[in-house]
Amino acid sequence: MKRCRIRCAAKLNLSLDVTGRRDNGYHTLESIFQSVSVYDIIDLSVDTGDSIRLTCDVPGIPVDGQNLAYRAAAALLAAAGKQAAVSIRLHKEIPSGAGMGGGSADAAGVLWGLNRLLGCGLTDAQLHDIGTKLGADVPFLLLGGTAYAEGIGELLTPLPPLPALPVVIVKGTESISTPAAYRAIDTLTAPAHPDTGAMLQAVRTGDITLLCRSCGNLFEQAVDCAEVSRARQRLREQGAQCAVMTGSGAAVFGIFADTAAAAACAAALQGEFSFVRAAALTETSLCELPCEGADI
Repeated sequence: MKRCRIRCAAKLNLSLDVTGRRDNGYHTLESIFQSVSVYDIIDLSVDTGDSIRLTCDVPGIPVDGQNLAYRAAAALLAAAGKQAAVSIRLHKEIPSGAGMGGGSADAAGVLWGLNRLLGCGLTDAQLHDIGTKLGADVPFLLLGGTAYAEGIGELLTPLPPLPALPVVIVKGTESISTPAAYRAIDTLTAPAHPDTGAMLQAVRTGDITLLCRSCGNLFEQAVDCAEVSRARQRLREQGAQCAVMTGSGAAVFGIFADTAAAAACAAALQGEFSFVRAAALTETSLCELPCEGADI
């Protein structure tokens, strides 16, 4: 048996704009993707055989072919022409229904980890192609760091790494359906689009003031979620330099001037929202951890 433990970072959309809709129904976007230090942990093992077994420490998470991690294992084995008994254990810290790419992060971790464990030798480009078929966020969560995304999110241009800016991420009990959010986008008649150009300039020049001023998400104009509005207000009241929903929701992040201010905000909001986390922007999406004692 071979095994490994993988830490998979969540993502934030520092800026997110929807730019069009294709004939196949998929929407095109422009976004600045950013890795953030909220992590799922995956314990992977491979042995002789032909099976996929998935477990998760969070009740209600599907552990069959509905789960992206399970589908990623099947897709990797098929692409590499390999056969193995694969065991996957998910320890979830990235909240579900948050717009933080938790399921896609798990899929990226499984692709990356199995490629190493099984000695498949698939290139980053090949993993990217497999990931694109699984979900639009998977390619970025394989890449990590800071990136400009186009297309449906799969066309990625790496950007200079941002400093480890402190953030506080909050989410209430409500989740937002991504298909419903995109349908709501289609009904907007005169939306105010985020300034993606200004955000790109801010990232490339390291202008944090401009970055905070340019953070924006078109979905905020389309979705009606009281908890998102309240989260943005409360983060601002606690000193956030900006407070923006990530993805199609329903998590909201605020950028703070320093870690002490972020920690104070997180402490103040504990108990007010179901998920409150002080974190930081990070350059690393996936990394291998020591797996001694991992019970798979």
